Amino acid sequence: MAHDINFNEQTGKHSFFSVKEKAWHGLGQVITDYPTSAEAIKYAGLDYTVEKRNLFTYGDDTDENTEDNDVVMEWRIDVPNHYATVRTDTDQVLGVVGKDYEIVQNVDAFTFFDAIVGGKDGILYETAGALANGSRIFITAKLPDYIRVGRNDCIERFLFLTTSHDGLGSIQIAFTPIRVVCRNTLNAALSNQVNCIKIRHTASATDKLKEAHKMMGISNSLSEELEAIYNRWSRVRITDREVKKLIQLAMAPSKEVLANVQKGADDELSTHFNNMVDDVFKYAMISPTQQEETTKGTVFGAYNAVTGYFQNVRNFKSDEAKLKSIMYGTGLQRSQSAFDLCHEFTQHGPASLSFN
Repeated sequence: MAHDINFNEQTGKHSFFSVKEKAWHGLGQVITDYPTSAEAIKYAGLDYTVEKRNLFTYGDDTDENTEDNDVVMEWRIDVPNHYATVRTDTDQVLGVVGKDYEIVQNVDAFTFFDAIVGGKDGILYETAGALANGSRIFITAKLPDYIRVGRNDCIERFLFLTTSHDGLGSIQIAFTPIRVVCRNTLNAALSNQVNCIKIRHTASATDKLKEAHKMMGISNSLSEELEAIYNRWSRVRITDREVKKLIQLAMAPSKEVLANVQKGADDELSTHFNNMVDDVFKYAMISPTQQEETTKGTVFGAYNAVTGYFQNVRNFKSDEAKLKSIMYGTGLQRSQSAFDLCHEFTQHGPASLSFN
């Protein structure tokens, strides 16, 4: 799969930046210090605006009054209620949208992050860039402080935002803690919190974006709740047999497979599914990062086994496919299931796994 990072022919640069570490595709700018939002938007090549322009086509007809009948008459036909979204710096057409579509400018996406800390220092922009012809942008930023589990296990708090200018997608924001020691991506769904939201490109989109951090409950209380949850999980013991069952339930790709797992019909499970479960279980048992005090034989370790599988074990066609799985796809869904199962196990014990 190609990287799809936008190349701006006017500037001669790829629209991407990363702090300190070069990205897997090796493109864009690598900078040494965390930038402000004003700096980040320039480093990432996102300092362009988009506007809606009228659409029209041409009608034509042959002028029958001429001797050779080959003179073509043309006239402009407007396309009602539809517009082209166009980059004003390059005049590239990014997509076709309806009359109710509201453009959210790239600079507005950064205001979401700045609003979290009231415009003060604290948001650390990690990466940002544009894909294709600039029709889709993405930003990742690290929130202040860590979440500590036990004495030595620290979790960083990241936010990922992506939006499009082609009319094909909404604004999406995901809260993604990442475990420092092994780089596991943990997608947490908290009680009374929202870890991922979508905002449609309607008239209120920009205002909703500015208030999105309140909708997601991003505040010190979020860190406190996460810290409490993970520390509680790190003190709840779980047997190897229970870990295996939890993994089966979390990794089930369909209701049919889930039903077979719940009733213990292992002979009905496919070889592919069993091999995948074995890989996750093996990671849980022997990975060095799973041998720490907070993880080995704990519910927290069982959760990390599922998320760690997608981050460190499973083979993907490319790093881009890996990112999409973890942020939007199968990796996110299975991590969500694992989170829910771990929460239930902590509340109700082995009975929550429906052993037969």
